[in-house]
Amino acid sequence: MLAVQTTRKPGLSRRSFLLGAGAVGAGFALEGCAPAQSSTTATEITFYVSKPEVIGYFDRVIEQFHRSQDAVRVIRDSTSNMSADFVRNQPPDLGCWNYNFSVAEFVKHGALSDLSDMPEAKAINPKLWPLLTQTAEYPGRTCAVPYSMMSASVIYNKEIFAQHGLSVPTTWPQLVTVCKTLQNAGIAPFYNTIKDTWTVGQGMFDYSIGGMVDVPQFFSTLNSQGTSLNAGSAASFEKNLKAPMDRMVELAAFANKDAASRGYADGNLAFSQGKGAMYMQGPWALNEIAKTAPAMKLGTFPLPVTEDPADLKVRVNVDLALWIPEASTKKDAARRFLSFLMRPEINDKYNADNNGFGVRNDAPPASSPALAGMQKYYDDGAFYLGASQLIPASIPVSNYAQSIALGAAPEALLQTLDADWARLALRNV
Repeated sequence: MLAVQTTRKPGLSRRSFLLGAGAVGAGFALEGCAPAQSSTTATEITFYVSKPEVIGYFDRVIEQFHRSQDAVRVIRDSTSNMSADFVRNQPPDLGCWNYNFSVAEFVKHGALSDLSDMPEAKAINPKLWPLLTQTAEYPGRTCAVPYSMMSASVIYNKEIFAQHGLSVPTTWPQLVTVCKTLQNAGIAPFYNTIKDTWTVGQGMFDYSIGGMVDVPQFFSTLNSQGTSLNAGSAASFEKNLKAPMDRMVELAAFANKDAASRGYADGNLAFSQGKGAMYMQGPWALNEIAKTAPAMKLGTFPLPVTEDPADLKVRVNVDLALWIPEASTKKDAARRFLSFLMRPEINDKYNADNNGFGVRNDAPPASSPALAGMQKYYDDGAFYLGASQLIPASIPVSNYAQSIALGAAPEALLQTLDADWARLALRNV
């Protein structure tokens, strides 16, 4: 068997190097292959993968790539510090990373090369590009190619809905009726996990805002105001998010009574045991639920927070994107591997295995039946980036959301959020 090579980059500790090598060994235990000889003239590139749970998949893809040609050899790295590597001018030749604030600074400072001429970039669903530019952009460049999209909404137990004669709600009044019917039957309408702040941020907070507010327009106006932000501004958290936060307070009343002490793992187990009818989580929770209830019939639908079904949208995030640094001296080789990764049979299998949504124009629908309730909205571009993703990590927005879910007055926390944002703008002047 040919193991994917790992290398000890300058600045990596021996412990980090061994951890990376150990992960590679684990990744190959599932697949046997004939030894392959590395070409003495092969170009060696470093490929950084940010998600530890998919390292095994990419290791197998690297093996497949090596068997298909001998001009490029790939070294997979998952332990390096990207900020430090860019500062040292030693970034990986190809990155596969969440497209969020972690990568935004590299984009804004022109550290990533232009990929707009690649056929793979031209094959991307054009409805997705605004999501990338909303997070970060550099004038005149396509700095990254999306690899996988995650689409999140309300997960619901189809059997509980059927037992009580409930239909999927498409308006706020319908949702309230569903919740009251379930409560009267002794069932928690929503199973909430408020102990873990991120579950509140990506769930109740983002869903309520995305269903009522034009998220891209709001943040565009917010950014344009700079340090002048106040309650009387054209856009402010206090003014624009008050109605969604009121909805969130109402939603919190339809949850399990012990929500404050329950975390993500608790929620997955409890939901699999039928202790709640609905769950505000993304597709990453489906595999966890299936560990204890593989036969459970689940569906998804966008959270309705207005009286108009036309307002329904689903929350999305660019789960992984591919990019090549300007500092790489091996861009051609990196592009060759990027093209291999974007082949339909490679890219589609990744998304099928990880409950992702396709990024290419010809990508098939999401493979999991549970995700079918979101497919139409995804195809129509009825989606939004979660507001919690568009607020820098230096502002503890998920903690604020947790406080609101636990009963704090939204107005005071939204005022705090405005003040935080104005201070951040001042530092960036």
